[in-house]
Amino acid sequence: MIANFSVENFFSIKSAQKISFEPTSDTFMSDEYSYEVKEGVRLLKVGIIYGANASGKTNILNAIEFFRMLVLRMPKDRNEKTGVVPFMLDDISRNETTKMSMVFYINQSKYVLSFELDAKHIHSETLVVYDSIRPTKLYNRSYDAATDSTTIEFGSNLKMSRKSQEVISGNTINNCSVLAAFGKSNVERTKLNDVYDYFANHVKDVLAPGMLLSGYVKSRLDKDETGDLKKFILNFLKASDFNIEDVVLHEEEELITPELEQLIQNAPIDKEAKAEMLRRGKITNAELTFKHKAGEKVYDLSEEYESNGTMRFLGMAVILNFLLKTNRFVPIDEVETSIHYELLAYFLKVFLANSNRPSQMLLTTHDINLLNEDFIRRDTIWFTDKDEFGETQIVRLSSLGLHKNLSPYNAYKQGKLVKLPFLGSQYIDLNEE
Repeated sequence: MIANFSVENFFSIKSAQKISFEPTSDTFMSDEYSYEVKEGVRLLKVGIIYGANASGKTNILNAIEFFRMLVLRMPKDRNEKTGVVPFMLDDISRNETTKMSMVFYINQSKYVLSFELDAKHIHSETLVVYDSIRPTKLYNRSYDAATDSTTIEFGSNLKMSRKSQEVISGNTINNCSVLAAFGKSNVERTKLNDVYDYFANHVKDVLAPGMLLSGYVKSRLDKDETGDLKKFILNFLKASDFNIEDVVLHEEEELITPELEQLIQNAPIDKEAKAEMLRRGKITNAELTFKHKAGEKVYDLSEEYESNGTMRFLGMAVILNFLLKTNRFVPIDEVETSIHYELLAYFLKVFLANSNRPSQMLLTTHDINLLNEDFIRRDTIWFTDKDEFGETQIVRLSSLGLHKNLSPYNAYKQGKLVKLPFLGSQYIDLNEE
């Protein structure tokens, strides 16, 4: 599980900003909201970010996704750019490095992974582990501009042979993380496997508002050999008052041509499903049919006749199933997209009531109705705001000193928590040139 994440000099984020899943002393619904990663250490399962348009909400999620990419991606060669974009609205920051750090837990061990980089090089990278109260260095990497080369110091507690250290060092070019080089190296198993596997299998890409979830649903139903996922989806949809009796997947396969491959590469679909299609060299043309009960009869409707809200919520049901049955960190941007507020609240309540695993969600939303709900913990709520220089600041609701008897919803509407968008007159001079 992620304990906290900090980032500095990344897109609209200039000064260091941190988002944390470490709970406050509040005991409200502690069992539902938190999971004990080790004795005496509990972490929150949910984080919710509010903010005006262009205030930087999505950049927080994108920073975490970029961090994951740094861990996993092996560049084609040493000249490939890292892809990092610094804060561009002043003359100093645009020429300075970006810093990122994450604290997370794997198998009751606390890890701290940190990067400092620019567009061409990773200047430093450090991984430490806390198996006790003292940190133990697993490795430390630094960039030498004079020789244009990277040096890695491996900790003795990593228990990796000298030969394996040399293999990883040889694969770690200046724009590549040590962990990505490790992922491409044939070396013995160490704690690096646990860290690499955590980011590869448990930290997911951002679910964007425009992502087509129908493809994601089909790929998961196709692998649902026991039928448990389908049963979960149907029960969840019925409990959410959808008039759907059954969902049936129809499939046929087609070889991928070069033209079709280009379309797949550019399609806004789940990355795992996309990679699987390209690996197999085939695309499965699949269609969902929904069975609706009207009176005493049942009618079939193909997915093209279903609303965007139905398809989006169907995808959310699949995501919820994975959150409840596996250990995942899922960032969702504008979680309310195409979903009625009552369904959004129900989605969160079901997750909180049934989750007994170290799964987490980090959500952004514009729907402030959640601030008016009595089941929401204040330490799960964060606000993004931009100052007059275009810099994103992030602040936690629980740190703003709002009295427990006062409504966060009303305080937000009155602009007491963060400043609201300043709107001008609704009348526009159409004759002005």
